[in-house]
Amino acid sequence: MTEMGRAAVYLGVGQPFEIREYPVPEPEPGAILIKITMATICGSDLHMWRGELDLVNHVGLQLPAIIGHEMTGKVAKLGEGVTTDSAGQPLAIGDRVVYRYFNPCGRCPACLRGEDAACGMNLLFPFKSVEPFPHFTGAYAEYYYLQPNQTVIKVPDDLTDEMVAPVNCALSEVIYGLDKVNLRFGETIVIQGAGGLGINATAVAKDMGANKIIVIDGIDNRLELAKTFGADEIIDMKEYKTPEERMMRVLELTEFKGADVAADFVGIPAAIPEGVSMLGQGGRYLEIGNISPGRPFELDPSALVSGNKSIHGVLYYSDEALKQAIDFLSRTKDKYPFDKILAKSYPLEQINEAFEAQDKGLVSRSAIIP
Repeated sequence: MTEMGRAAVYLGVGQPFEIREYPVPEPEPGAILIKITMATICGSDLHMWRGELDLVNHVGLQLPAIIGHEMTGKVAKLGEGVTTDSAGQPLAIGDRVVYRYFNPCGRCPACLRGEDAACGMNLLFPFKSVEPFPHFTGAYAEYYYLQPNQTVIKVPDDLTDEMVAPVNCALSEVIYGLDKVNLRFGETIVIQGAGGLGINATAVAKDMGANKIIVIDGIDNRLELAKTFGADEIIDMKEYKTPEERMMRVLELTEFKGADVAADFVGIPAAIPEGVSMLGQGGRYLEIGNISPGRPFELDPSALVSGNKSIHGVLYYSDEALKQAIDFLSRTKDKYPFDKILAKSYPLEQINEAFEAQDKGLVSRSAIIP
């Protein structure tokens, strides 16, 4: 009898996820079958679920499909020829792993110059119909099929699933992004948004030697969590209600020099000109939060020219950043309360309840347990 695995299938905007079963695939040479142990709901998953990122019209996804990309699991089956992870560590059935949820082509101009995070294939790879082989190409399911050459890193025993499930998006992306924007020792950074990305960015910025970390949000428990992850100053949007008030507060906190780096982790276009206004001379702006097409913002370009300011957009990350993320967690697991980033866990059958609760702000970040 063919072994079957469950998946929470996405059927389109406004429709509930539906639990279906599909044949568990045998991995081809070089591939790996993962038994997912935990998946988390990223802000971008909410954008897709709400329809702000239309997967059908914007990405060309054929439904039904499995979405979700933050996950971790154990090796269930190894394809022929697979003996190690991408870092050269021995890999066996039962080992816990994390992996990039996208697979650069290795042949395009971006890949050939060593910038495989910018590969155009990355935009297409995570989104596939669930109907053809190998079926399991998203996080909200019992299994995940790792393609040949897809980056995979073994997880050490001292890290829990709660700590590593968001690694292949939130943590790896901020490590890569803060490196691309060249955050340097002793600099000041403004972090817009204290969700999963912003909290991870706070800890990473502290680890990179930032002298002052200023975190902006309007939710009390997020601001409190930001403090425990290394925020030196917080700006509560309930107190500083307008962009002008928040900009002036950043100037006050930086002795009216402005920040060296500001980073958007909220996904609201209006945050971009506000963040740019907080930069000092030669400041760099990191844009990660906005993934939904068709939502423009207005910015006076003379503000960039006169201040020698720059904007860096980042969507994915390098294979090196994934390994760095695991090493960072091992090094700082006793310093920061990573387990508090996830607020609540739901079984796969309750995925609709999980999305609704997180959308309403009842839960800051949820986990799905297949």
